[in-house]
Amino acid sequence: MLAGVMIPARNMPTMISGNGNVSGFGTSLLVQPSNMMEGQLHPLESESEIGRMRDDELDSTTKSGSENHEAASGDDQNPRPNKKKRYHRHTQHQIQEMEAFFKECPHPDDKQRKELGRELGLEPLQVKFWFQNKRTQMKTQHERHENTQLRTENEKLRADNMRYREALSTASCPNCGGPTAVGQMSFDEHHLRLENARLREEIDRISAIAAKYVGKPVVSYPLLSSPMTPRPFEFGAQPGTGDMYGAGDLLRSISSPSEADKPIIIELAVAAMEELVRMAQMGEPLWMTSLDGTTYVLNEEEYIRTFPRGIGPKPTGFKCEASRETAVVIMNHINLVEILMDVNQWSTVFSGIVSKASTLDVLSTGIAGNYNGALQVMAAEFQVLSPLVPTRESYYVRYCKQHAEGTWAVVDASLDNIRPSPTARCRRRPSGCLIQEMPNGYSKVTWVEHVEVDDSGVHSLYKQLVSSGHAFGAQRWIATLDRQCERLASVMATNVPTGDVGVITNQDGRKSMLKLAERMVMSFCAGVSASTAHTWTTLSGTGADDVRVMTRKSVDDPGRPPGIVLSAATSFWLPVSPKRVFDFLRDENSRSEWDILSNGGVVQEMAHIANGRDTGNCVSLLRVNSANSSQSNMLILQESCADPTASFVIYAPVDIVAMNVVLNGGDPDYVALLPSGFAILPDGSTITATTSSAGGGIDTDAAGSSGGSLLTVAFQILVDSVPTAKLSLGSVATVNNLIACTVERIKASLSCENA
Repeated sequence: MLAGVMIPARNMPTMISGNGNVSGFGTSLLVQPSNMMEGQLHPLESESEIGRMRDDELDSTTKSGSENHEAASGDDQNPRPNKKKRYHRHTQHQIQEMEAFFKECPHPDDKQRKELGRELGLEPLQVKFWFQNKRTQMKTQHERHENTQLRTENEKLRADNMRYREALSTASCPNCGGPTAVGQMSFDEHHLRLENARLREEIDRISAIAAKYVGKPVVSYPLLSSPMTPRPFEFGAQPGTGDMYGAGDLLRSISSPSEADKPIIIELAVAAMEELVRMAQMGEPLWMTSLDGTTYVLNEEEYIRTFPRGIGPKPTGFKCEASRETAVVIMNHINLVEILMDVNQWSTVFSGIVSKASTLDVLSTGIAGNYNGALQVMAAEFQVLSPLVPTRESYYVRYCKQHAEGTWAVVDASLDNIRPSPTARCRRRPSGCLIQEMPNGYSKVTWVEHVEVDDSGVHSLYKQLVSSGHAFGAQRWIATLDRQCERLASVMATNVPTGDVGVITNQDGRKSMLKLAERMVMSFCAGVSASTAHTWTTLSGTGADDVRVMTRKSVDDPGRPPGIVLSAATSFWLPVSPKRVFDFLRDENSRSEWDILSNGGVVQEMAHIANGRDTGNCVSLLRVNSANSSQSNMLILQESCADPTASFVIYAPVDIVAMNVVLNGGDPDYVALLPSGFAILPDGSTITATTSSAGGGIDTDAAGSSGGSLLTVAFQILVDSVPTAKLSLGSVATVNNLIACTVERIKASLSCENA
């Protein structure tokens, strides 16, 4: 295609050609290739394009000035005094192609311009100037749009300002009815007086807090802020909560921090961040290696010397639990930070550890569109999945900071000094994690967990596990995070092998089924522990393996059948390793040995989704083929998962029609579930430390390879479909008998295997 090249002349003195035409700054020179026929020049697309080209001259002065001079000299050597020059007009196809390329790359380099020009039959300079013009046009449109927005906002602010001035000029004193002092002083002076009063109150508040650190009693310094109505602690909507679920005495009394508290909270968060980073990076003498060389033990004396300020001395009767663990997980650092700073995502990912959580106040949302500098005041309740271990309630600040490119840290620190409570049994010293970016979407996470706690209420069965620090320690947080990262990766997986029988390959079906299983697991975890929201009743006459029951009403919950739900749970010790207990309970071939409700029928796996490296980590759909032909076949949704610190087998009967909808990618939120299952923990006698595997995650093969197991069995039974019905003693006796028989069957089967 023959074409002319139009080059804007820049930085040139005015020149007069032989025909009397003037060319100079702001004019255009036409240069023809050597093979161009006379009279084959084409006009530009429009007059406006010429104007836009002139506006863009400053953008390309330094880049193409030399080219313009060359073009000018060429034009002078071949003047056409008798031929009127016409501009080149791009074809519609050329414009469309360059528009599409502009959306992908508004600044093409020389190679891209040459390639695009070759494809469209244009010279590279034509392509270059078209893109310059386009960028100028887009910039002008953007500035025009911004100006319009700012003008509208300015008009709105001006109207508000006038309205406020009118209101102030007519304001009257509520006491005497006369004109207020505001009308007699300037608007700015009034604001300065208010700011001065606030700063004076803040100074008094800081002085009172500082006095606490030099040994004076807290009661000598009452809160100086104005009284405010406390806002009740409200948890996010957790599956499994009903009308009897609430908060404990500590969390119920917590409200948002006052304005006077906020500077103290910010100062505490900054100091806690510095302490966390040093705790994550320092070695001996702060962290001493254990005798077996697998874990780190905090040197408390060295800690006090290294961090003398802290949050005050350890309360009387409290024990120190400190741990540190490192692992490489399959998730990028940005997504990890988002999970930790979003209370809903955080409580979902760590549903086995966090029973309740809420953000009470957001002091800062961060800067530059991310969580760098984000500051939140939170309250949470931490659990072990057994009614025999009291939960730990905590009121704390969470602070996120980016330390370097690809390196982030998130820290928690208790605010008990600001709002002391006599019922508090747990204090979080600076705890959290340091996240470092790794290649291929992985992240290195170093987790530090440091708490002071009164664990006198722990049952003797779990005493050793809790005392070792592994029930709530960094190892459990890291192992849970690694397992959940694998689970999230399986949700996004697209290269699912199709050769295995029963593997669900439909992407929408996989996501729906995994979402349903996630809700089932969260519901189970929310209803097993000794949370302050639960009212457990111990049934007498069962000896060491006490069965605890509670009831709740299910009303207007699409994910739960309506009526009276009876929950029963018990925990007991088994002389076999957690891995053997997990393999026995998750295997559909051995299910008939303990599952009374299957009535001795054959259990068959219809479909499954692997969600981890370990073969035991999967979501399965089971069918119970009952021996009684008159009884309809039943489907069971089951998720089994294991990590070095805990294992779970959780299941729930599901409707066949509803599951067909889910497997086809339908909404799983309306499938009614009443989950039951097992939580398997090591007994604390032998805890194998987490180790990084070659793939970057945590090696679970060694988890619980020796020592005994602590098994919690929990059932949820719908005893009456009418929510207003009264619970009968017969229903309680039936559930009690069901759980007792299940426990006996498990003990008998595993004892035979152990023998």
